Amino acid sequence: MKNEIRIIYCTQCRWLLRASWMSQELLTTFSENIDALTLVPGTGGVFEIYTNDLLVWSLKEMNGFPEIKELKLKVRDIIAPNKNLGHTERKK
Repeated sequence: MKNEIRIIYCTQCRWLLRASWMSQELLTTFSENIDALTLVPGTGGVFEIYTNDLLVWSLKEMNGFPEIKELKLKVRDIIAPNKNLGHTERKK
């Protein structure tokens, strides 16, 4: 199975940098698990992250941007459930 991530970001809101940073974090953490990562320009305040066509984050539905640790856990649970994320796994 190919693992694909799609980040749709609002160009009007200038969220390209945030989308790029999150994509870099995901590609670094899941370098052996991600087959494709796409940044998709959008409008109207959209910021959504899909993993294998499953919505894992929506700015509007979840009232804000994800913390990177939370995003990595959500993506991990879909594409590599047995992968240990080291310090990201530890509870505070």
